[in-house]
Amino acid sequence: MEAEEQVPDVVEPFTLGPTWKRGPDGKFVLPEYTLGWQCLAWTKMYLQHYVGKAWQYTPEQARLTLWWYAMDPETNRFLYRDGVIQRLKGHGKDPLKATWSGFEFVGPCRFSEVADEGNEWGVPAGQPLGMQHPAAWVQIAAVSQDQTRNTMTLFPSIFTKRAIEEYRIDLGKEIIYADKGRARIEAVTSSPRALEGGRPTFTSMGETHHWLESNSGHEMAAVIERNATKSADGQSRTLADTNAFEPGEDSVAERTRDAYEAAEAGRAVDTGLFYDTLEAPPEAKLTEAWIEPTLRAVRGDSTWLDIDRLRASILDVRNPPSRSRRFWYNQIVAAEDAWIARYEWDACQREGLALDEGDEIVIFLDCSKSDDATGLAACRLSDGLVTTVGIWQKPHNWNEKVPWSVPREDVDGKVAFVFETYRVVAFFADPGSGEDEDGELYWDAFLDEWHRTYGKRLLIKAVAAGPKQHSIRWDMRNVRHQEEFTEAVKRTRRDILERALIHDGGRAMRTHVINARRRTNRWGITIGKEHRESARKIDLAVCMIGARMLRRTALNHSKYRPKGRGKGRVVVLR
Repeated sequence: MEAEEQVPDVVEPFTLGPTWKRGPDGKFVLPEYTLGWQCLAWTKMYLQHYVGKAWQYTPEQARLTLWWYAMDPETNRFLYRDGVIQRLKGHGKDPLKATWSGFEFVGPCRFSEVADEGNEWGVPAGQPLGMQHPAAWVQIAAVSQDQTRNTMTLFPSIFTKRAIEEYRIDLGKEIIYADKGRARIEAVTSSPRALEGGRPTFTSMGETHHWLESNSGHEMAAVIERNATKSADGQSRTLADTNAFEPGEDSVAERTRDAYEAAEAGRAVDTGLFYDTLEAPPEAKLTEAWIEPTLRAVRGDSTWLDIDRLRASILDVRNPPSRSRRFWYNQIVAAEDAWIARYEWDACQREGLALDEGDEIVIFLDCSKSDDATGLAACRLSDGLVTTVGIWQKPHNWNEKVPWSVPREDVDGKVAFVFETYRVVAFFADPGSGEDEDGELYWDAFLDEWHRTYGKRLLIKAVAAGPKQHSIRWDMRNVRHQEEFTEAVKRTRRDILERALIHDGGRAMRTHVINARRRTNRWGITIGKEHRESARKIDLAVCMIGARMLRRTALNHSKYRPKGRGKGRVVVLR
């Protein structure tokens, strides 16, 4: 008989950011000095839920407002230069950000003076009072018009008649003006060049888990950051909202979370990033007993979310568990068939490590012609450090009418550089299956040239004997090689989980490793893409595993002598 599942009466969520932090007295911690009190007062006076009902934040939203507008009492500048709000789907992020956009548009959103007793706004004495920005320019940014529309359609209903008349607001569908054009709100989508050079005073970035390299999201985020940085008063800010992102997509949301965690851990400088999230704890399960208390914790004060409806979606077997965890538990989780979770890979990172000139290394090249990436990875023999040497793939904005192929001469140049800089003990390359215009394998000529040029230097030969003898060509379509690689996949995964592998934190390799999926063959578990046509590359993961395989082979080779260690021999038992 199975033991009854133990579920706490109250599930404690995982949080980042200040909004849900409590002090020793059990009360929520609030900022000491904030323009947020003025924002709360102004929005109640000039915004509405609907005609006749003044705007009222939930307690959670009010605390978010106070923290987002927190200021330094010495300088009267905002504490945070940019921010992220991560919540579950349906939490109400768009309406919240719309009210802040309205405040930035025509409200008293910049410091004016310190409040005294009995001020007209009811702001506590000693807190900052604001004034209207003289040339407010608010941008509602997203990578599609549908996403900007979610926010833009809110403005006609949330501005009261008093606000429209007093600030002379002209409500348009894509641009809203006020004060005879001196202030504006506009919707902008993924056209980075069109955005370049603007000087917005506030930018709302919508659903950044959808901002990818493939839809110009990375470039758009970079332009928005540059525009905010050069603002005249230095007080322009950007605020993003996101659901839990999918690891491995390398979205702007994922990059921002990584940056925040790096700063929190002391691995990077704190640049004033406000990050606030409310997530289910790791132990929360997708079972009947866990769902209701977990959802009550994760939804915060968004009581309009119907728990019975969400429970039905979570228990629907047509919805993958990873999707339910991301959408409804607000958890950042890998797909069910992921080879390695992001946090497992990240735990193996070592700051400040890099290859040094003269290091003994092995390198592995995974060749492609056009569809997949071509990657080159190295592994240092002394400590097992793995790092990316090169990655070549079709640019995301490439004109599809023009054929693209990996520039072999660039790869050849990188290989030459590696041999000139380091002591290469082994070099394997999978030739892939692409052909050139003459019907020859795309990489054949280069593999043969490398064999003739570098073969004699290499301790380990890819094919040591027989008619197909070759020092470098290691075709992964070969049955024996598939078996060897499958064994290397198993050993590498074990090394990652046991923290016996180290890497330098390279973003491209990290993305490819997280993209890798478990695939079964006759010898066990290997790796593959999520599906054949997937744009999520794994080539550097293949190279990394191949390089680890070569390191182990080299260290156990009878003729290997570690550099600078006489005639001793290193034996790797794993």
